[in-house]
Amino acid sequence: MTNKTDRIIIFDTTLRDGEQCPGATLNIDEKLVIAKQLARLGVDIIEAGFAFASPGDFEAVSKIAKIVGTENGPVICSLARAIKADIEAAAEALKPAVNARIHTFISTSDIHLEYQLRKSRAEVLAIAEEMVAYAKSFMTDVEFSPMDAARSDPEFLYQVLERAIAAGATTVNIPDTVGYTTPSEFGAIIKGIIENVPNIDQAIISVHGHNDLGLAVANFLEAVKNGARQLECTINGIGERAGNASLEELVMALHVRRQYFNPYLGRPEESQESLTNIDTRQIYKTSRLVSNLTGMLVQPNKAIVGANAFAHESGIHQDGVLKNKLTYEIMDAQLIGLTDNQIVLGKHSGRNAFRTRLKELGFELSDTELNKAFVRFKEVADKKKDISDWDLEAIVNDEIQQAPDLFRVELVQVSCGSNACPTATVTLRTPEGEELTDAAIGTGPVDAVYKAINRVVNVPNELIEFSVQSVTAGIDAIGEVTIRLRYESKVFSGHAANTDIIVASAQAYVNALNRLYSALQKQEKPEEVSAQKV
Repeated sequence: MTNKTDRIIIFDTTLRDGEQCPGATLNIDEKLVIAKQLARLGVDIIEAGFAFASPGDFEAVSKIAKIVGTENGPVICSLARAIKADIEAAAEALKPAVNARIHTFISTSDIHLEYQLRKSRAEVLAIAEEMVAYAKSFMTDVEFSPMDAARSDPEFLYQVLERAIAAGATTVNIPDTVGYTTPSEFGAIIKGIIENVPNIDQAIISVHGHNDLGLAVANFLEAVKNGARQLECTINGIGERAGNASLEELVMALHVRRQYFNPYLGRPEESQESLTNIDTRQIYKTSRLVSNLTGMLVQPNKAIVGANAFAHESGIHQDGVLKNKLTYEIMDAQLIGLTDNQIVLGKHSGRNAFRTRLKELGFELSDTELNKAFVRFKEVADKKKDISDWDLEAIVNDEIQQAPDLFRVELVQVSCGSNACPTATVTLRTPEGEELTDAAIGTGPVDAVYKAINRVVNVPNELIEFSVQSVTAGIDAIGEVTIRLRYESKVFSGHAANTDIIVASAQAYVNALNRLYSALQKQEKPEEVSAQKV
């Protein structure tokens, strides 16, 4: 494959760069759930993690390589610094994958060379060449990234890329590591590489960029026009600082405006063929899944997947949409997986109907997961007359994507009112199986619940974010609660859904505390290597 390919390769780094977002840390099972969904979405490459960073990251990469990296599945990739130990760890973790890739990197900007690496340009050239060749000795698919490429001297960048390709790199990635460039500048960088790197036709040009100035997606689209054919992005645009280029925005921009982009990929302008392999009907579901598991809420006005993305309040807009959707909508909501389905199941529905509907929604559950979700479904069905697809998604996500099961909420009872003092009583089951009950007074019912829980768990923490969202409309809607708490310099998130938002609040808080408690209980914490952002 060369840069002459007439489609765009989607490289998803949600599980690597996306997870570096403060508070978005995922456990191995959660990473696997997301990886399976990314495969259904149709991404070409999944960057599953940084295998050398920790035993947990190594295990996650290995597990995803084994379960998701099948013959017809995506390429599974691991990040590795241009260091032999990193590359060896990546190669070992990726062994189970049918199609695997090592992604190695080293800084090339003068500011990084002087203050971070403390190496000369000649040393970096030699290291890049040697380590790409070393990675190549393990597998044929090797990607190389000159970190902070957007701020690197172009002539030096061309030299590094030429050496890397000669050593065996099949993809060269051009990162805007600090989100500094503008679209025209980024396009010019890609154009300069094509014109000045003699062997560039032997590799795919990829781009990676951060959204510090809100320009990541625009930069990528300009890069496509100038010859980039792989886009490194994340679901909901999560990632370091202001995040990464958003997968859903890039894919839908290329889909909705494909007649504009077709000529840049050597296609007839009128071609209706998709420019990516993404199944757009899986976009919304994937967005919700990542949001729930990471605790990173999607803002209502977020393009493509925000709650207001297909909502109209203006009278003029409403009138136009009722007459013809195209007046104010440039894409159909069903294209990203949003449906108008209302009643799909009820309290009399059986397990088989439940399983069948979940399969239609894209959920593939084990028997154990199905049983847990079915019990919750019956509980909700007794409280709600109508169960929608969105309710089902909330139930399944809440049941099969739990934090470590250490403390468990057994009872929540509150007393509050306009002239009453908010009081909460909670009973938690401890990791040892003991039931502990305590009560507390707070400024409101949720505050009282959290204070009571803290008295039982007795782990210092600071609540830094509390958010409640309604999954569906109506007085009996399922409420989703997402919380984030801080302990020292680390942030832990928790998520839960219930028709009772007080109960959901308690469960979400305990989920976050379980993550915190689990981290504190590790007696022998291995030395971790921070995954440097590319």
